[in-house]
Amino acid sequence: MKKKIILILSLISILSYSQTKKDSTRTTSLEEVIVTSYKIPKNKKILPNQVESISAKQIEFQNYQSTAEMLSNSGSLFVQKSQQGGGSPAIRGFEASRVLLLVDGFRMNNLIFRTGHLQNAITVDENLLESVDIFYGPTSTIFGSDALGGTVNMTTKNPKFLSQTHKAFSGSINTRYGSVNNEKSIAFDLNYATSKFASLTVFSFNDFDDLKMGKKKNRRSDYFGERLFYTTTINGIDQVVENSNKYIQKNSGYTQYNALQKLAYKTDSDFEHNINLQFSTTSNIPRYDRLTDVSSTTGFKNSEWHYGPQQRILAAYTLDKEKAFLNSDVKISIAYQNAKESRHNRRFGNMNLQNREENVNMYSFSADLHKKFNKGELFYGLESYYETLNSTANKENIVTGEISGLDTRYPNGDNMMHRNDLYVSYNEKSNEKTAWSAGFRAGYTTLKSTITDDTYFPLPFSKINQGNFTYSGSLGIVQNTSKNVALKANLSTGFRVPNIDDFGKVFESGDGFVIVPNEDLTPEKTLTGDIGFVIQSDSKRFKFENTYFYTRMYDAIVTDAFEYEGQSTILYNGSNSQVLANQNKGKAYITGISTNIRGYIIDALQFNASFNYTYGRIVEEQNESPLDHISPYFGKLGLSYAKNKYAIDVYMLYNGKKDIKDYFANGEDNEQYAPKEGMPAWETYNLKGSYSIFKNAKLFAGIENILDTQYRVFASGINSPGRNIYGGLKYTF
Repeated sequence: MKKKIILILSLISILSYSQTKKDSTRTTSLEEVIVTSYKIPKNKKILPNQVESISAKQIEFQNYQSTAEMLSNSGSLFVQKSQQGGGSPAIRGFEASRVLLLVDGFRMNNLIFRTGHLQNAITVDENLLESVDIFYGPTSTIFGSDALGGTVNMTTKNPKFLSQTHKAFSGSINTRYGSVNNEKSIAFDLNYATSKFASLTVFSFNDFDDLKMGKKKNRRSDYFGERLFYTTTINGIDQVVENSNKYIQKNSGYTQYNALQKLAYKTDSDFEHNINLQFSTTSNIPRYDRLTDVSSTTGFKNSEWHYGPQQRILAAYTLDKEKAFLNSDVKISIAYQNAKESRHNRRFGNMNLQNREENVNMYSFSADLHKKFNKGELFYGLESYYETLNSTANKENIVTGEISGLDTRYPNGDNMMHRNDLYVSYNEKSNEKTAWSAGFRAGYTTLKSTITDDTYFPLPFSKINQGNFTYSGSLGIVQNTSKNVALKANLSTGFRVPNIDDFGKVFESGDGFVIVPNEDLTPEKTLTGDIGFVIQSDSKRFKFENTYFYTRMYDAIVTDAFEYEGQSTILYNGSNSQVLANQNKGKAYITGISTNIRGYIIDALQFNASFNYTYGRIVEEQNESPLDHISPYFGKLGLSYAKNKYAIDVYMLYNGKKDIKDYFANGEDNEQYAPKEGMPAWETYNLKGSYSIFKNAKLFAGIENILDTQYRVFASGINSPGRNIYGGLKYTF
């Protein structure tokens, strides 16, 4: 494996360097991307930690169907899928509740974010986005709990004042169609501007039919994941029927609606008031992997399994003022968020549909301050988040309509979580060669939960009360050894406070396993060291970046064998199930490398390549075992051409093989949805283009997975899209 990795990196380096020639007369260059976060310097060049950014221009051109697809196709991080309507980003071997999702700086992670796989990223539609910043490694010092593997900061579009747009009314309409799932998408935005007031309104709609998988064999691998049969209910009787097209993943389609409203007002005294309103909801989203679970007696285990409409609401008020306090720029934010999600499942032949619903409310206050000095910048502030959860459940007979009781997924009483943090960081560019940064965060988190009715599953306790003091720090340096070479080093800690999902849930996890609460959990903690370098040509037409990281994880929470009241097996949901529980399993380590190469071959023709490799193990008494969420190596190779009215992008996405011996057994790696030997390696070839028909109209078209390769991403429960021919038109006014 090591030889293969070295060979790949060597070939990439040779190809890129040989094609890139020094020519100071050329004007095209690779400029530093501006990072869109109020808590760190905007110039990526002086940051000691790894940061990748996706710009509005890239988002528009790539025309991906969802934010999850945009992230997975960036080559910058790994995304798992259990169903078409989802996408769970993983950064450096951390996923779900160990990766922090932000929208406009507000936490999306809440007290029921699980350690498994999440689909919350799709609730921020790509048509709403201005940019995305991906922060690698522990960023708890900057952003707080959960940022163990990294942070994905999604920034939505902002209203423009008259000085920015020079029009009172401006906007655009964008449409797209994709063949692989009969996609029909449309987005509309309207900006109203005056010198002091601005308003931005955005609506988008996405409709996806059942997803088609590829038809062509993936290298030497066997055909895999074809949908030969599926279940349906006719006259109240569940039946297994033959699929007329085995490449169509029956019962995987869904629709989504999104809206954004922003208002901005500048006063004569230089205060800026901002209102940020966001709404997203979906249709029912079939949980495709569970619909394919087989049974030796009935053919399939489940006749129904879907998530109910996933709703996200954000209402925020922000006040900005330069030099408002101690000569510091001040940003004060007050926000309310609501997240609703539900699970609905019914066993084959059982007419009782189980419905479990969760309603989360999140209230937050933050004050972020920024002060500039002669050579440095000081960032400091406070954050407070208060979250509540209402968990309900019932059982409905689909034939008679009778409603009866059912155990809830989380404690059915009062559930709350309260986070309070203070943070400070300082960045200084001491001279032309040296920049350094240091930061610290401290806070206290409380969690309270009550069980008012334990009829369905008696527990040895009725209350959970926890208080955790949290802290993290970071120290980094950037040293420019010459005008062409920069060395970077960063040491940082991270933390994740256990939430209600870690403590209080009881649910079935695959074949014959049930997860029960463990009230003895403690926070997870990490310590990470990054070492990297950047090589850039004099003309800034070639750049090579490489980062090596090593993470030690302490008190890692993993799901493993457990005894409940002295028993290793219990009767749950009619089946004798082995008991599992979330536990602090001592120590784990994760290490890896990330490489990015970008360079211009000729004017307007750019070469780019990325490579990411991660290795993780749990350490127990000198024995090592696989850690879950560790993706195989992955990356992207491509050529991009842009000149005048045309833009063309041709690229290859690739993933290495994940051997079954490297899976974490009975965990979130989902070995039951992989071939016998593990998930095969794969690559896809893709072609995209755009053409400006006239000044205000742009045509987009492309072919994804040109060879129609049949493949599945590691840990996923649904095959990836086959050949997709898409087209779209954007008109601006």
